[in-house]
Amino acid sequence: MRWHKIYGLSLRHFYLIRSSLPRILDLIYWPSIQIFLWGFISKFFTLSSDYYNNTVGIILSAAILYDFLFRSSISYNMMFLEEIWSRNFTNLFIAPIKLSEIITALTITAIFRTLIGLVPAAILAIPLFGVSIFELGLPLLFLLISLYIFGVTLGLLVTSGLLRFGPSFENIAWASLFFLAPLGCIYYPIEILPEWLQIISKVLPLVHIFEEMRNILINEVINYYSILKSAMISFLYFIMGIIIFYLSHSGARERGTLINIGE
Repeated sequence: MRWHKIYGLSLRHFYLIRSSLPRILDLIYWPSIQIFLWGFISKFFTLSSDYYNNTVGIILSAAILYDFLFRSSISYNMMFLEEIWSRNFTNLFIAPIKLSEIITALTITAIFRTLIGLVPAAILAIPLFGVSIFELGLPLLFLLISLYIFGVTLGLLVTSGLLRFGPSFENIAWASLFFLAPLGCIYYPIEILPEWLQIISKVLPLVHIFEEMRNILINEVINYYSILKSAMISFLYFIMGIIIFYLSHSGARERGTLINIGE
């Protein structure tokens, strides 16, 4: 066994990790998020075990809505990543296609991929667990729209990162939604978070969406102002995501890195 060869191979991967911020963040990310998310969930059920009058129904409804958000973002990212994996990325930007047309096409297509995953899951929950997300009624439509807009926004931001950092940013595509899970208060009310985290959480549409979902299922009361607020916040983030995407694309063209991403 030649130890200098082992050392050389190990050193190569060390330099690869050291020179890539996305890879470093990915290594730190997962253990930290697991601690945050499950820590807050455990704290919630320890302090407020009687908060839910239908624990299974509310937890599953939250899980289905969260999966809708996850699928909408990942579906957007996947279509962009597939262009990189198939080495069609360069052709995509050489073709006479506007950035606005690419964004619109990906946004429209992502909804079909998302619904393919959501509808069977929502239907299966009815006979298996007696839980129907459709009990939310008409507000469900507006909550899904807010979630979808925000999911596409996250897709835009990850895509912008791919343009800026290249394929090394791919891991962030899978991790972006889990990063927001503890702050989004998906399975517990916002009061469980420390006060300084509550301030950060309130600028996210997720808090307002899932708080309203619980409000409807637990109190049977609809707060349309909260629904409207979540939609407005999601739309503002969407506009910001488009701007960042354009800036990333422009920067990649100026540096000449755009043509190397798909190679």
